[in-house]
Amino acid sequence: MASERLTIVIKLGTSSIVDEHTHEPILSILTLIVETAAKLHRDGHNVVIVSSGAVGVGLRRMDVEERPKYLPRIQALAAVGQCRLMSLWDGLFSHLRLPVAQILLTRNDIADRTQYINAQNTFSQLFDMGVIPIVNENDTLAVSEIKFGDNDTLSAITAAMVKADYLFLMTDVDCLYTANPRNNPDAQPIEVVSDISLLEADVSSAGSALGTGGMSTKIVAAKLGTSAGVTTIITKSSKPGNIHEIVRYLQELKQRESNHAEVSSEASETQISLPPLHTRFLPSDSPIQSRSFWLLHGLKPRGTIYIDHGAYAALQKKASLLPAGVVDVDGHFGQQEAVRLVVVERISPDALNGDFLHHGQEPKEIGRALVNYGSLEIARIKGHRSTHIHSLLGYADSEYVALRENISFLGADEAVRR
Repeated sequence: MASERLTIVIKLGTSSIVDEHTHEPILSILTLIVETAAKLHRDGHNVVIVSSGAVGVGLRRMDVEERPKYLPRIQALAAVGQCRLMSLWDGLFSHLRLPVAQILLTRNDIADRTQYINAQNTFSQLFDMGVIPIVNENDTLAVSEIKFGDNDTLSAITAAMVKADYLFLMTDVDCLYTANPRNNPDAQPIEVVSDISLLEADVSSAGSALGTGGMSTKIVAAKLGTSAGVTTIITKSSKPGNIHEIVRYLQELKQRESNHAEVSSEASETQISLPPLHTRFLPSDSPIQSRSFWLLHGLKPRGTIYIDHGAYAALQKKASLLPAGVVDVDGHFGQQEAVRLVVVERISPDALNGDFLHHGQEPKEIGRALVNYGSLEIARIKGHRSTHIHSLLGYADSEYVALRENISFLGADEAVRR
């Protein structure tokens, strides 16, 4: 029986592939990653590599000792380093006769739904052509407003975009521990996380001097990945061969479960070789759909709309958002831009000055929406019936502030108090 064709995303941080002190590429690790990707490819799987390292390689190329603080300087080094980084990947993969493609992204590139779908289609075509995409954030152009923040987040969004089966977050430890194993000998490995919202572990690792992430960003990425139905795995970056072994183990495990094999735990261990140590975050039982994921995580919210509990209840029953349910608006945004949705008690006209904190539930962010009107228009029509929109604005593009299809709720573990 042929193995199932999987889509596997492998995320590599700068510290995994670039020496922190000399800024030289760690060719031994790069080579092992290439060999691992080639094995997965030969097994019939689609492979995506999310590779940091452009700035780090640029530092070496330009003989700069420390990462500068001046943004244009960093972006210039990223431009230099990205060329060298892709040359390294292309050269190593060419030895195994595997073509690669460069994909550079910022949030702006996927903010438009059509562009997001175009990106999905491009990945699909590359897979059909037997190409391995190499993804990185476009550090040459990105500014804080359109950055993903770190490549852990980028890798999770990429994994959701390509509907990946597995997302591997490579790091400098074997797995997640109950405490920092470097200074706590009693730290215990956490091998399987079935509910990430209940996770209790030490995530204080701050990352390297070259990288931007630590264990906390990997937890965030795992939340994003699992919410989209992607099994997310943390394992050691210095042992890339672990990836192939873990995938093979999980395939055997899945095949056994599908065959309903009734064997004892002792027999199970003898028949299926245990994989290298890793932490596996199990995907959500009810993953959010592609469009909802895009609304929640592909777009950067430009403002906030405060709604009352009546409007929230209507949204949960699949109704669209009417202006009558809007209490207030914050920020400056235009039509078809993303905003946060926050539920508040409707107490008085000055409730949003803080009085609601003393009268009812604390405001809670419950989701995101693409709005049919800009902030100035919503401020004028809030609390009114839809039939009054034309008289208040002089036009009425829609009777709704946001259509239900353009609204997505955060998961229970993601909803935050403001």
